[in-house]
Amino acid sequence: MSLLRSMLFAGAFLDVERDAFSAANRVSETLFTLIAAGALGSAFMPTFTGLLVKDKRESAWRLAASLATLVTLTLSLFAVIAAIFAPQIVRYLLAPGFYADPALFSLTVDLLRIQLASAVLFGLGGLLVGVLNAHHIFFIPQLTASVYQLGQIFGILVLAKWFGLGIYGLAWGVVIGSAFYLAIQIPALLGLVRKLPARPSLSLGLDNPDLLQVIRLMGPRVLGASVVQLNFWVNNNLASQMGSGFVNTLGFGFALMVMAQAVIAQSVAIAVMPTFSAQFALGKRDEMRAALSAALRGVLLLAIPASLGLILLASPIVSMLYQRGEFDEIAVQMTAWALVWYAAGMIGHSLLEVLTRAFYARQDTKTPVMVGVAAMSLNVLLSFAFSAWFRQIGWMPHGGLALANSLATALEALALFYLIRRQLQGVQGRSIADGLLRFGLSALGMGLALAAWLGFSAGMNPWLVGLGGVALGGLVYGLGLLLLRVSEVQMVLRIVRRK
Repeated sequence: MSLLRSMLFAGAFLDVERDAFSAANRVSETLFTLIAAGALGSAFMPTFTGLLVKDKRESAWRLAASLATLVTLTLSLFAVIAAIFAPQIVRYLLAPGFYADPALFSLTVDLLRIQLASAVLFGLGGLLVGVLNAHHIFFIPQLTASVYQLGQIFGILVLAKWFGLGIYGLAWGVVIGSAFYLAIQIPALLGLVRKLPARPSLSLGLDNPDLLQVIRLMGPRVLGASVVQLNFWVNNNLASQMGSGFVNTLGFGFALMVMAQAVIAQSVAIAVMPTFSAQFALGKRDEMRAALSAALRGVLLLAIPASLGLILLASPIVSMLYQRGEFDEIAVQMTAWALVWYAAGMIGHSLLEVLTRAFYARQDTKTPVMVGVAAMSLNVLLSFAFSAWFRQIGWMPHGGLALANSLATALEALALFYLIRRQLQGVQGRSIADGLLRFGLSALGMGLALAAWLGFSAGMNPWLVGLGGVALGGLVYGLGLLLLRVSEVQMVLRIVRRK
């Protein structure tokens, strides 16, 4: 669904409109990430799950009700402030390069203000995702992203085209999609609430020690998330000064990498978070060590070939997905260039999804935040350095922004792996190293096959080149895993035989 939305977005609007929307969307996304995602990822989930496994259900739900009130009020306040100071935010922080074009600048400000409502809806919806996941309800939360994209698709196809609202239609589609994101979870939530002896009241509950614990834990996480978001703002700032199209093509490249990474790592990380939290709460260190090792191996199994495949097939993949309507060959090459350098960091991004959750489950938010602050600070410095270097040697400079992100993320993942290994007194490192060797050899064979395919298929239809490359790469990689007798593949085969 996210891919369909991106394809429609690419072909429906001009470069300048895509740039304005991509920049404006950054503000509401930052608000949601700092307040809601910071609380959920690092503090609420471990605390809420810990209360549930200790059979303190009433306290857990009182915490959820208090946090829902606090998140909604906080996000609403920040949204109002951002709406008031929207022109200053765009001019001085977000996209100073747009100020030279009054129409583009005004459009970005308008789109920013419209989309701010989505931050509030996302904040409450994100809290509900955490509540449902803690009760091992994953299907409904997994649908939330799809219904959010449906809102945007409605904005493009109906509001933008049929009602003639243009890019404003997509901005309103973001708000509609975020409302869907919240609404689809309410029936499942009510089903849980009906089973409670007494329904929790919506109040701030500032005297609630569990709420104060969540606020204490989320403080470092908000700091870390702020540095991550600062990097995105720096990228927007620099890309807006590179010329037309650089903001949105950089975003398209990152989105393609994230879509693949979400399938590979986020689903695994979301599933293991309640398990990690319960294991820590019950003092089961050995079980947590084994679960973390299995999760990391599973992520590496898929992230290594995906990273290599996106690097080698970047141009045909971008062309077959996006080249239509207003998205021309120049935009294809700009997006593919960003994708190549972002894909180089997919393994690091994927590992981070699991590693950070292992720390959060142990109610240790300081360690990943300190490492993240250092890594993202390096990211900001490298963004300036690499973009200038790429421009100097005649390469498109936004590729340097993507490379900076990939390098900093890889270093962050390595540091967190070392630290969690010390905390758990080992993470079955031999098993992970064995998997890394076997996955790497299989990926090497896949890479050679894809290089030969690209030479053979030069000049063919991008759909044939892209889909053929994906099929060939997957086949060769799968055969390599079979020949090397990778344990995960052997386990799947045994399950199939039993069925």
